Amino acid sequence: MRPFTIGRLAAAAGVNLETVRYYERIELMPPPARTASGRRAYEEGHIRRLAFIRRARELGFGIEQIRALLALAEPSRASCAEVREIARTHLDDVRAKLADLARLESILAETVSRCSGDPAPSCPVLDMLAARSGRKQTV
Repeated sequence: MRPFTIGRLAAAAGVNLETVRYYERIELMPPPARTASGRRAYEEGHIRRLAFIRRARELGFGIEQIRALLALAEPSRASCAEVREIARTHLDDVRAKLADLARLESILAETVSRCSGDPAPSCPVLDMLAARSGRKQTV
């Protein structure tokens, strides 16, 4: 099978070319073989790994979490218990962010509903923002 260029690898995995370079730089992707002319020569395994990383990033996993998941995905290291712990911790973080967003939505919705939109000198949205920063907002 003919090796993939970096451009073909990126396209096959659905990422930007610079993303591939970045993941190589931080050693999330293994270095590819090189052709005689020095070009990167990727294999099918690189596509699978890059797609794994992309999916994990889409789910919001951090780089170090992905690094741990990749290590645990190795046949000799497979441990569902360890993977479950990483995923559970991430789920807890996602739920905390959702709760924060729900509080934020409530505060903004209530504040916006009090705003008449008139060219008045007092604006509930600006007042709320000024109260959060500890000083009165002037426009």
